[in-house]
Amino acid sequence: MKLEQNSEAEITEGLLEAIRSLPLQRVVEHCGSRVAVSPFELYADCSQCGMRVKVRSFSADAEVEDVFDAVFEWMNQPGAQDLARRRQEMIREDDAAIDGDPPLSNDPRSGRGIELD
Repeated sequence: MKLEQNSEAEITEGLLEAIRSLPLQRVVEHCGSRVAVSPFELYADCSQCGMRVKVRSFSADAEVEDVFDAVFEWMNQPGAQDLARRRQEMIREDDAAIDGDPPLSNDPRSGRGIELD
């Protein structure tokens, strides 16, 4: 059986750990006040002066948030969100599993795929 893989990019353990440890909020300080925003926001509004403050860089250097942006773009394809949702459920089940039972035969992890030909 041939398996098509996209192996263009080098995925390091450091990148995977940066993704796993990305905080759910970013604290922005301006005018002496602090506001929490999503790590994916490009801008935050200062609660003191109302100024819009840039919270992500737009440089040639990639940030871990750029990886998420690429995944979010990928998820805009028809059907991609369903695939991601199923994988999230599998990860949740794996994390919750306390026994070593093999996956059920109708479980996507059992190795069954979708016939293309």
